[in-house]
Amino acid sequence: MVRTELRVIYGDTDQMGVVYYANYLRFMEAGRNEFIRAHGLRYRDFEERFGLRLPVADAAVSYKLPARYDDVIAVETSLAELKRASVRFAYRIVRGDELLATGETIHACVDLEGRIRRLPAELVALLGAGAAGKE
Repeated sequence: MVRTELRVIYGDTDQMGVVYYANYLRFMEAGRNEFIRAHGLRYRDFEERFGLRLPVADAAVSYKLPARYDDVIAVETSLAELKRASVRFAYRIVRGDELLATGETIHACVDLEGRIRRLPAELVALLGAGAAGKE
């Protein structure tokens, strides 16, 4: 699990001062980027080094409590499943000890032309160290 701290900016909120629901997906993306970085990669490496992309194929968020302007929140990101041609990340978004939201994203592995491809063994080894649900 990789923990990424963020501060909610005014632009993340709606007129009520509550984080707009779709921005939780942005928070999850920030967590995913830092998870990948913590495993020795940059998102850019998928294209430059491996000739691959990881587009979102599915996303889900379950909201528990609202985050508000100027809150310091943390996105806890983990690799939930690693398959031959897809990756599933799980997220917990917290404020201190309070659970604000949970979510997950599933990413297909595609080449630069958009065709489904198997994840390279090197990439599986970098991302999958200690991951649950490896196939």
